[in-house]
Amino acid sequence: MTSLLGKQVIVVAIDGPSASGKSTIARMLAQRLGFVYVDSGAMYRAVTWKALELGLDVTDPVQVIAMLHRIKITFDVRNHQVRMLLDGVFPGDAIREPRVAEKVSIVAAIPEVRQILVAHQRSLTRFGNLVMEGRDIGSVVFPDTPHKFYIDANPEERAKRRQKDFAAMQITATTEGVAKALAERDKLDSSRAVAPLQIALGAIVVDNSTNPPEKTVQIILDHIAHQQSR
Repeated sequence: MTSLLGKQVIVVAIDGPSASGKSTIARMLAQRLGFVYVDSGAMYRAVTWKALELGLDVTDPVQVIAMLHRIKITFDVRNHQVRMLLDGVFPGDAIREPRVAEKVSIVAAIPEVRQILVAHQRSLTRFGNLVMEGRDIGSVVFPDTPHKFYIDANPEERAKRRQKDFAAMQITATTEGVAKALAERDKLDSSRAVAPLQIALGAIVVDNSTNPPEKTVQIILDHIAHQQSR
């Protein structure tokens, strides 16, 4: 927990790899708890989207960092969910486009980018109790929270989920292609020098391969209730 004007703010950290179902779980959990939902991964995607929109070479850290210092980043809350605005623009579903997905790991691996966005993420406790999802929430952003969970699923299920997401956006992708892209993303995320994807110390690991979302959410709620009663 962290302090906000003397009041204890609760942060529930939900980490895990891409397409593990953590976004669905985190949103449902926030709704059940009455907390504000934060998708930290969307912030890295938004920065990547902005860089691509400006025609920058995202493999050049100097260009990306200079952009971050040049643009204005603000946040608001809509429907109990934090939104990140870049120069007053909320990119919405544009951050889910394949061109962004292909480059976001490169941008997210830049130490200065992570430093800037982690500072923003920590500042979001001003909005109250949070359920924040990502890859380093329990290990880096809020390492002191007692409520840490790592959501995982088998590769086949993750590929099916991501393909379903693409289909909803009318993007054609094969299961094999999606599985390969996820494996490459896992390798990049877990091997980067700064804040790699990992199970945070003290985190509860939940296998979300076959559980309906409601069951996984209830498992987490039960753990939180137990932790709060100590």
